[in-house]
Amino acid sequence: MKTPFHKVALIGKYKSPEIADSLHKLASFLSARGLDIVVDALTAEHLPNLAYPAATLEEISGHADLAIVLGGDGTLLNIARTLAPCGVPLVGVNQGRLGFLTDISLDTMQQTLADILEGDYVTDPRWLLQTRVLRDGNEVFRALALNEMVVHRSNISSMIEFEVRINGEYLYTQRADGLIVSTPTGSTAYALSAGGAIVQPGLEVIELVPVCPHTLSNRPIVVRGDSVIEVLMHRTHDVRVRFDSHTWFDLNLHDTLEVTRYDKPVQLLHPKGHSYFRTLREKLLWNQSL
Repeated sequence: MKTPFHKVALIGKYKSPEIADSLHKLASFLSARGLDIVVDALTAEHLPNLAYPAATLEEISGHADLAIVLGGDGTLLNIARTLAPCGVPLVGVNQGRLGFLTDISLDTMQQTLADILEGDYVTDPRWLLQTRVLRDGNEVFRALALNEMVVHRSNISSMIEFEVRINGEYLYTQRADGLIVSTPTGSTAYALSAGGAIVQPGLEVIELVPVCPHTLSNRPIVVRGDSVIEVLMHRTHDVRVRFDSHTWFDLNLHDTLEVTRYDKPVQLLHPKGHSYFRTLREKLLWNQSL
């Protein structure tokens, strides 16, 4: 079968020279198959004797047919937010810990990627959240998140206070350490640690999970994916909003966060036979006897 991919971008974990050997081997393997290789410019800084051209993520997003990410889930999250708007599909090779998203192992990397390059893969669209920060009615910041948007206190011991509205309807006012607004992808990340439900990817829902709420009756809630979620800040001393643990913005009193589903999903590619439920069993150790 003729490969559907011709120009492949290689992206490694930021400032991690230990990936050099794996990335060099992967680049040689792909080049031997007649593919054009380009390496992320920040990754290339830590690769001695690189024989392939380097490009920024912005340049990659406009030209690559496929991006292969070597690292952990955190690396793929950061790359996905940049490449999703341009529709570049992603494959994750796991050099991290859990690997919910980067599900290809280094041991089987070449054979698995050979199959994917021949078109033997499954496509897994994952949608993102878009958040606008409004101050006095004007947008002052905007960001995407594949896992979650989190409002949290920064360096203070007191709680923050915020109001939540869904499609303009008042839901609650809450005092807590923070609030997680999560996609189904993010339901196995911070939201899970805070007591949220695991949500199967593909479901068009958004999960709201309070972090250590002051009232025990406050519980996570799942709303429709096409909802407009507004978070109004009532107490904001040293409070910020963070996106996938990468991008952040400091909030002021009376700022409003408007959270909606982003209209362009990121396309993850998995080996044929990939199973989300098998991944859950393996990563969360559900298959181990007590």
